[in-house]
Amino acid sequence: MGKHHESEKLQRGLTNRHIQLIALGGAIGVGLFYGSSSTIQMAGPAILLSYLVGGLVIFTIMRALGEMAVDEPVSGSFSSYANRYLGHFAGYLTGWTYWFMWVVVGMAELTVIGVYVNYWLPDIPQWLSALAALIVITMVNLINVKAFGEFEFWFAMIKVVAIIGMILMGLAMIFLGIGNEGQPIGFDNLWVHGGFIPNGIKGLLLSLVLVMFSFGGVELVGITAGEAENPQKSIPSAINNVVWRILIFYIAALGIMMILFPWNEVGSNGSPFVLIFDEIGIPGAAHIINFVVLTAALSAFNSGLFSTGRMLYNLSLQNNGPKFFGKLNKYSTPRRGILFSSSFLLVAVLLNYIVPEKVFMYISAVATVAVITSWTIILLTQLKFRQSKTKEEVDKLAFKMPLHPISTYIALAFLALVIILMTFIEGMRVALVVAPVWFIILYVGYRIKNKEQKESSIENIKAG
Repeated sequence: MGKHHESEKLQRGLTNRHIQLIALGGAIGVGLFYGSSSTIQMAGPAILLSYLVGGLVIFTIMRALGEMAVDEPVSGSFSSYANRYLGHFAGYLTGWTYWFMWVVVGMAELTVIGVYVNYWLPDIPQWLSALAALIVITMVNLINVKAFGEFEFWFAMIKVVAIIGMILMGLAMIFLGIGNEGQPIGFDNLWVHGGFIPNGIKGLLLSLVLVMFSFGGVELVGITAGEAENPQKSIPSAINNVVWRILIFYIAALGIMMILFPWNEVGSNGSPFVLIFDEIGIPGAAHIINFVVLTAALSAFNSGLFSTGRMLYNLSLQNNGPKFFGKLNKYSTPRRGILFSSSFLLVAVLLNYIVPEKVFMYISAVATVAVITSWTIILLTQLKFRQSKTKEEVDKLAFKMPLHPISTYIALAFLALVIILMTFIEGMRVALVVAPVWFIILYVGYRIKNKEQKESSIENIKAG
């Protein structure tokens, strides 16, 4: 099939500092700040177990991706590897599904941005804030990859500082009684309200679906590999660090929330983060958190737009997308792919007139299926990638997958379980209808594309 990625002309402008925070920013979405309350309602304090299990599976998926990304650092990442090791259709399916996922997530984030701006400026229509965000972030992505990396670095930093601040304040309340008249709060809330697993094993299992959705975006590290200054160094350290950071940010932050407040009250009066900042007496707590969540939404949108442009660019290199997307602008940025994705996101601006509440659940459901498809293909590709190597080549791999192949099979089984569990959650079932329709559309598109390519090559032979 040839090493098609040699024709890539993307600039390696992302430093180790950028990649570390892109990895982290990808894993900390708006879900932690506002969506965490719905997962807590499902599992109670046992949600900490869900994040622990989900975190281990994510680590396995990331190591599978890392093994390939360090060996072959290209911007199309897992779509490019699927194209090479699983076949042309797998590359096509992965690339377009991942593009679709980020367009869907981008629509959700744009809508959310409108909501957060309304908190301060209630007279500004939501669609206007969404449009402004779309224009600004598109411009940032068109400049060059360093501008994207810098923007993302500071956005992610704001999220990280907010979470660390919340953890430290929470610890001060628990152990020193600050904000509680000097009385240490203790840990009773973790088990006195119906036990540690109040909703039984069923609640624990169902929470895994939303937990996995909240991890969507960690695989962005693989997409950055094609533009990393030193992928052999920065990719392994970003992947290895993702896990303990997830443990600190998700498990510590949620654990502190549930120690301070009964789990069945968390999130019933707005964001749990605002409650904690308020208890300590920080002035303007709600404004601080609104600012943090607004930057979290902008950050997720920024990363998503970055991914869609790179994915379309790589699909065109694989002959799995229009050649039109294979051109770069003078800053070595895939401008056409970014603008194409932006034009799709205008739909979100229009939807802001008519977005009912349920659209969010539907969007997260569709995005969950899309990201699970990408993760499954990463794992399957890694199995084929290993099979294609001789023993000597495997020994030379710089960043090997631990416990291969058992770890890969366990992760695949877990992803299958998550899809089954989605059938038990009402708002999630819609995705199990949308996904097959999307895959059929892709398959038909793929057949038409192949037919046209064959016909044009026959005509060229005849003309020649």
